Amino acid sequence: MAKLVECVPNFSEGRNKEVIDAIADAISGTDGCSLLDVDPGSSTNRTVYTFVGSPQAVIEGALNAARTAFQLIDMSKHSGEHPRTGAMDVCPFIPVQNATMEDCVNCANIFAQKLAEVLHVPVYLYGAAARTESRRSLPAVRAGEYEALPEKLKKSEWAPDYGPATFVPSWGATVTGARKFLIAYNVNLLSTKEQAHRIALDIREQGRGKDQPGLLKKVQGMGWYLEESNLAQVSTNILDFELTPLHVVYEEICRDAQDLNLPVVGSQIVGLIPLKAMLDCAEFYIQKEKLFVVEEEHKIRLVISKLGLDSLGPFIPKERIIEYMVDSSQDDKRLVTLSVQQFVRSVGARTAAPGGGSVSAAIAAMGAALGSMVGQMTYGKRQFESLDGVMRKIIPPFHQAMNDLLVMVDADSTAFNSYMAALKMPKTTADEMRRREAAMQEGLKKAVGVPLSLAERVSLLWPSLKELVLYGNVACKSDVQVAAKALETAVFGAYYNVIINLKDITDESFKSATKQRASALLEEARNCASAVLEAAEKRQ
Repeated sequence: MAKLVECVPNFSEGRNKEVIDAIADAISGTDGCSLLDVDPGSSTNRTVYTFVGSPQAVIEGALNAARTAFQLIDMSKHSGEHPRTGAMDVCPFIPVQNATMEDCVNCANIFAQKLAEVLHVPVYLYGAAARTESRRSLPAVRAGEYEALPEKLKKSEWAPDYGPATFVPSWGATVTGARKFLIAYNVNLLSTKEQAHRIALDIREQGRGKDQPGLLKKVQGMGWYLEESNLAQVSTNILDFELTPLHVVYEEICRDAQDLNLPVVGSQIVGLIPLKAMLDCAEFYIQKEKLFVVEEEHKIRLVISKLGLDSLGPFIPKERIIEYMVDSSQDDKRLVTLSVQQFVRSVGARTAAPGGGSVSAAIAAMGAALGSMVGQMTYGKRQFESLDGVMRKIIPPFHQAMNDLLVMVDADSTAFNSYMAALKMPKTTADEMRRREAAMQEGLKKAVGVPLSLAERVSLLWPSLKELVLYGNVACKSDVQVAAKALETAVFGAYYNVIINLKDITDESFKSATKQRASALLEEARNCASAVLEAAEKRQ
């Protein structure tokens, strides 16, 4: 898959719609850039733009946005609740798909160099792109804000990484860098700005200073008041949501607010959020309250409800969760987004892909889906109430496998990309021929790995299917039987896709081990499917 980088520039304008729209148009008009979100704030007088594209495309999109802002924003007249140091205040690059942090550091440096050359403004590097530890933190670089820049730029320790050490009144300075996905998350309080800030000081990692650190690692925070909503917010940046998850921030702020007898009235995501952050939050409440929720859509709804994410406006998942946005922008390139009719016709066309491998993955996904269906047709029904505990255990593996196997429909069609790329490598010298052959062999091994992983994934379902056939709703017996044959057929297809590609691999040890494993998985599928069908016949 192509490299995909996210860029999230923050501009110091959140009130003038013409300016906000002009910057958005500059981004969306850049070839290869998909503008996913525009989030303006009146009190903060700031707009956060989120767009994705190839590394080259997002650099150009950010430059086009900066050129537009340079003509339209005058920092000497700017005021707002949010800390800022320039018209294009900060411009981070974030790895999204098949991209590394190193790729994003490279983006930040190229962007900084070009921005300085084009606009003749000072540019600082932060985050993973920082050249010194003192500039790694954005608040450290932004200390003193725009008003401090005239004197700050005179100091050697604050010489910009790119551009002149000259104060440009209309622009200020820009900070760019590379980082993990940052979640801008605000919790709403019916309180004063000062009370909200008091809570922010307690929970943010920086705390109140060196001798009074805060509770939550990799969290920045401050309190402010939203005049347009007539409430205060504890505004946070979660710098590493895997270290400090979303629900931890919310729950801690709720505890502090309760101690101060302050009501929490929902919360707000600014910009986009990763799907994993939402699902991790859902899992916390599912475990805490012993809920049974398996549908991804329902998990997202649970989080929206628990955190009150729609308190200040609608939270539309397909417009706020980055994976949904990226998937939507690439739907025309993915097999799994085709209708059944389109997929079948695509298989039947005069092309090598999609072929048997993608069909095997689709069949496997349908087999798993049938298992999930039978479980859900049993769970929650009065006549099967005694089996609810069993179904709570059985349904999730099928549901998860269904989604995992769908991904493999496209994975199989792209499995040969590395091999095809290797075929195009130069072969004029002996050294080039050796490199080409090595790359071809590596590509073939990757291609073999996809159907083998499909068979491995199906293998995990046999214990659940054997249990389902014994306890599932007997009216759905035929669905269990179809599921068994579908999963067996999928492994059959995977086996032969492995075997046909093994013949060109020269690593005999790899060939032997892979063939042995594939054969074992096929034998297991045959035996388990037979056992399920036999058990089904005994149920009346």
